[in-house]
Amino acid sequence: MNTYLIKAATIVNEGQKIVADVLIKDRLIAKIGQNLSAPDAQEINAEGQYLLPGMIDDQVHFREPGLTHKADIFTESMAAVAGGITSFMEMPNTVPNTLTQDLLADKYEIAAQTSLANYSFYMGASNDNIEEVLKTDPKNVCGIKVFMGSSTGNMLVDNEKTLENIFSKAPILVATHCEDEATIRENLAKFKAQYGDDLTIDMHPLIRSAEACYKSSSLAVELAKTYQTRLHILHISTAKEIALFDNITPLKDKRITAEACVHHLWFNDKDYASKGNFIKWNPAVKTEDDQKGVLKGVLEDYIDVIATDHAPHTLAEKEQPYSQAPSGGPLVQHALPALLEMHLQGKISLEKIVEKTAHNLAICFDIEKRGFIREGYWADLVLVDLKDSWKVTKLNNFYKCGWSPFDGDTFQASITHTFVSGNLAYQNGKFTTDQIGKRLTFLR
Repeated sequence: MNTYLIKAATIVNEGQKIVADVLIKDRLIAKIGQNLSAPDAQEINAEGQYLLPGMIDDQVHFREPGLTHKADIFTESMAAVAGGITSFMEMPNTVPNTLTQDLLADKYEIAAQTSLANYSFYMGASNDNIEEVLKTDPKNVCGIKVFMGSSTGNMLVDNEKTLENIFSKAPILVATHCEDEATIRENLAKFKAQYGDDLTIDMHPLIRSAEACYKSSSLAVELAKTYQTRLHILHISTAKEIALFDNITPLKDKRITAEACVHHLWFNDKDYASKGNFIKWNPAVKTEDDQKGVLKGVLEDYIDVIATDHAPHTLAEKEQPYSQAPSGGPLVQHALPALLEMHLQGKISLEKIVEKTAHNLAICFDIEKRGFIREGYWADLVLVDLKDSWKVTKLNNFYKCGWSPFDGDTFQASITHTFVSGNLAYQNGKFTTDQIGKRLTFLR
């Protein structure tokens, strides 16, 4: 195995910044200290750069199997690594939907051959697969995904008895997409009655409204409290939902946790005028007050983690009229640079970014030996240069779909090196593809 010595980096870890060296050996963090030497190591001068634990993304859609014209595990894990994401957890709304243990095993097989990042996959829940859900191994699978509101695919769980079954019996964390389907349908009917087929993107957050989100999220919280479920609500997009969560209980003891996504922190409904369908997501990007409320929830620890909900579609699909264009967009390559930009704008500290993108993921999901820069842990590390600006273009992204909602934007910070389980997977625009990431394991 390759040995690396990172010299004089400013390490951001566990609420502190320290300048130190890090020795990587046998894929692990072997030593952290001053003036380290290792004659057999490849040395990296990191003076003036920041060393962060790799981002752990708990919500991606890599589209394999079945939708590989949009993306696949190889291409999107490559883009993730270029963006400083060293581990991902992928969603079950592929084709076929991941609703059996055999189909879940198939995805792990693909990743074991092609993923440049570390990986885990959610088991999907539907209205009629509870027996398969209950077979899920807590030590080897990140969680169970429940769509409490339709999104991509046909996995809407809207049967009350099924929800009670899942919440009362789930052996591991239940991650939910919360939008109330009845509210959305009612809103859509009203807009169609008024505008016919001439719906436009600015109507999206009014159709998929804040009330639809709150109604579904509050139901999920109520069920979780009733059944003592380990609940994790994904992509909180409204200020109102923040009140559903707790910032007093230590994270390790929380039974109900929440996630914010980069696009809800970066964009608001004023951006539809320039970005159009390229920022069409479910849940929708909403008002500036909601954007500020979600960030406040992150900073005050009501919201525990930050993720991407990376969900690519082809350019042709997104260029269709609003009603036909699918929701979702690619984000893994640009999420951490966007957060670093927010740091440079004075909106969030580096320590808080690390906490919400690495430390807290490891705690929330009980991930084994990842998420922190500690001796004996897997070397999932990212070197960033806060003074190396670059412009996002179609020529420098690695997504299979070939576009980004950040196209044309300039970021002041860049990712220079990414280590995945001790392998230098990415360095200044170039990849090492002969080493595959590892399957995440969980201390449950």
